[in-house]
Amino acid sequence: MTDPTPRPLRSMAAVTAQLLTAGSPFEMERVPVAGTPTRVWKQAPPHMRAVLEGSLQHGDRPALVYGDERISHAEYFRRAATLARRLADDYGVVKGDRVAIAMRNYPEWVVSFFAAASIGAIVVPLNAWWVASELEFGLSDSGAKVLIADGERLEALADVLPGLDVATIAARCDTEPPAGVRTWCEVLGEVSEDAALPDVELHPDDPATIFYTSGTTGLPKGALGSHRNLVSNIVSASYVRARTFMRVGFEFDDVLALADQLPPSVILCVVPLFHATGAQTVMLPTFAGGGTLVLMYRWNAEKALELVEREQVTGITGVPSMLSEMLASPRLAEHDVSSLTTLGSGGAPAAPALVARAQERLHESLLLGSGYGLTECSALATTNGGPDYLLRPDSVGVPVAVVDIKIVDPVGTELPPGEVGEVWIRGPGIVHGYWNRPDASAEAITDGWLHTGDLGRLDEEGFVYIVDRAKDMIIRGGENVYCAEVEAAIHEHPAVADVAVVGVAHEVLGEEVGAVVRLLPDGSLEEAELRAFLAGRLAAFKIPAHIRMSDSDLPRNAAGKLLKKQLRETFRVPAP
Repeated sequence: MTDPTPRPLRSMAAVTAQLLTAGSPFEMERVPVAGTPTRVWKQAPPHMRAVLEGSLQHGDRPALVYGDERISHAEYFRRAATLARRLADDYGVVKGDRVAIAMRNYPEWVVSFFAAASIGAIVVPLNAWWVASELEFGLSDSGAKVLIADGERLEALADVLPGLDVATIAARCDTEPPAGVRTWCEVLGEVSEDAALPDVELHPDDPATIFYTSGTTGLPKGALGSHRNLVSNIVSASYVRARTFMRVGFEFDDVLALADQLPPSVILCVVPLFHATGAQTVMLPTFAGGGTLVLMYRWNAEKALELVEREQVTGITGVPSMLSEMLASPRLAEHDVSSLTTLGSGGAPAAPALVARAQERLHESLLLGSGYGLTECSALATTNGGPDYLLRPDSVGVPVAVVDIKIVDPVGTELPPGEVGEVWIRGPGIVHGYWNRPDASAEAITDGWLHTGDLGRLDEEGFVYIVDRAKDMIIRGGENVYCAEVEAAIHEHPAVADVAVVGVAHEVLGEEVGAVVRLLPDGSLEEAELRAFLAGRLAAFKIPAHIRMSDSDLPRNAAGKLLKKQLRETFRVPAP
């Protein structure tokens, strides 16, 4: 299915119509969701419990790999079912109670997520990068009844945990856990071969998760998601894969047949599971398809290359900076990465120059892709893959069939193709709102439409282009400067590894363009040289007036998004 022979692209409309025919795995129906008629996948699993039970059909296939640990789908089900029963029987967890998870990407994270969701609890994945006060906020704000945490998080919470009314389970804890905290092994006890889930009735629109937003400004808000939000991504992932192959000429029946014949995916998870991308677009489709999720202790480009070769990894989805690090690794040529069939990016725009570099350094049959989504739309709204990505590397693609996207002006009027405005999204992935924040919910969602706060445009074929966050757009002397455009131009320089563009206050112009640039390990670049390089690529007013070279990684949150507020502060301090 990765035939590199060039083929004329079939029309997106024709491919979509065939994929959505009655009786197809991608047939849609319209149902009321939060009072709004919504297109949904007719064949989607009804809830997370059904997804977990489906793992039994995959038996002894590996589900999780972490270091030397290998856990089959059958064993992962037994552990999740056992934990689900312990949560219900020992901790009194009932439908609607919150169960928080605070740990690295350990196998216990995955088991905890499925166990809690399968009995109707609302899973609260807490950011493992948070400090004690932030973790305390997440636990208090969500009203978590149970916390499942690793040793590092328990150590961070040592001073505040006694004051919180939350039962705690310690996983991967190398030291004696605090008083009153039971260990993972104590809670699970003996895992029976015939372990079964407690009986709980679930509905697709029951609450299932509270994913906290990135919190680049102010306190994070908890996005309250449903089972429908989660399971929609499973079908969407299969749909976009089929759409990509049909675009290059494969017939629908052949695509379905090959999908059944090919071995299950082996996915290297390089993004945090506590982020919507990790849990919803990486973990869920992998398990639902009987695939294997390979976990890492922390991101490291050399270790990732080693795992690709050792585990015969077929796919990776990460942020562009991770792809850049892999391509720049001096050890890339030492590893056999031929098993890779897909390489996706999200969380931040991928510069066209990075796409070109990936084509040059990796094998030709590799399918590159990107996507766009937010925590509030359950991560997956648009995708751009295969030849479409190579033709439009600066686009995040077209919406998934159950998703609508429109571009609006400041008063909500829809704009025609080509004009820049705020991106609004509607579909089965839109969350119920923000936990305990009706004001913020009403502001963010109108009649099922999510106001993303991102600025973008559509082309005549429906491809979406994200040009900036509304709050990050630079207005220089009345001229709008979109950071993504300037960042993409700077990325074209062969010495650049990463870049962030921000506005710098100016008495007369209001703002000027500033850029923080990190070079490749062997890169060399002077400010004047960079400005000369950009002179033929950007209008003069878009060329950075302020440039800072950085020897360290640019600051990002767990979603891979640049912390531009922090970067703006670097320009408040005189350059050395």
